Amino acid sequence: MASKLDIASPSPVSTTGEAVILPYPETAIARRFFPPMPKPTHPLAVAAQKFASAVLPTGFMLAFLLAFWTLACGPDSALPSPSKVWAESHEVIMHPLKGVEFHGLIPDIQDGGDVGIGAHIMKSLGRVLKGYTLAAIVGVALGMLVGTNKYAFRALDPLFQVLRTVPPLAWLPISLAIFQQAQPSAIFLIFITAIWPIIMNTAVGVQNIPQQYRNVAKVLALNPMEYFVRIVLPACVPHMFTGLRIGVGMSWLAIVAAEMVQGGTGIGFFIWDSYNSSLLSDTIVALVWIGMVGFALDRIVGAIGRLIARNG
Repeated sequence: MASKLDIASPSPVSTTGEAVILPYPETAIARRFFPPMPKPTHPLAVAAQKFASAVLPTGFMLAFLLAFWTLACGPDSALPSPSKVWAESHEVIMHPLKGVEFHGLIPDIQDGGDVGIGAHIMKSLGRVLKGYTLAAIVGVALGMLVGTNKYAFRALDPLFQVLRTVPPLAWLPISLAIFQQAQPSAIFLIFITAIWPIIMNTAVGVQNIPQQYRNVAKVLALNPMEYFVRIVLPACVPHMFTGLRIGVGMSWLAIVAAEMVQGGTGIGFFIWDSYNSSLLSDTIVALVWIGMVGFALDRIVGAIGRLIARNG
């Protein structure tokens, strides 16, 4: 005679060996009083539902964080509350492009003087674009070399593993000694920070090309250039853009740290200058800007990677 089913067991096993999910009373009650809503069929309703599912969770979390932040900031708190940040940094928030003139789509930022936080962001983005582009070109080339040539891998991989553990700011004295100027040394700092994840991920992508792809290349008698363009590049795109996404995030981190040390212009200088001026509200506004710009950069590189992978 079969034994009774243990009601404490969340996933009893049937005679076929598969888990059986039993309907719990709570689920039945919930379905009775709160029946599932029918799925929308109208295109506008479908679009609204997708928008709500994408935006509402983030909106609720932001509202919770703002409420928690407000409650945590008492009258004697050193950290300003959201309302205090708005009151003290209203000019910074509402006029971020102060001191920027656009000639078509090209911004012209005045040197020195009182400029908005958007101008500092643009200065930092200009440096990041130069250093990151150089790191992407050199990093992908070295990653391909290390991934395809076993002798290059044995010679360079230990060196790369050592150098990638050096903190970005540790390179700053070296870059200043070499270039003697803040601008090129900041670009070098971005380059040396972003290049390592690009090299490593690209090399891993090349080394993990399936053997079936290599066999197809042999059957088709592809020459080295055809093999590289038609087999290697498409196969390692996901790994390559993983490294590029990590690299662009590290570039943004490096430029903020470099500008805090070097001074001049840029979002890092803005944060350090706000701190020295005891304008903590401006510092908080700058942190929000840094996070939003970093998020946008990551999404842009990710979108380019998906587009290339789809059309490759």
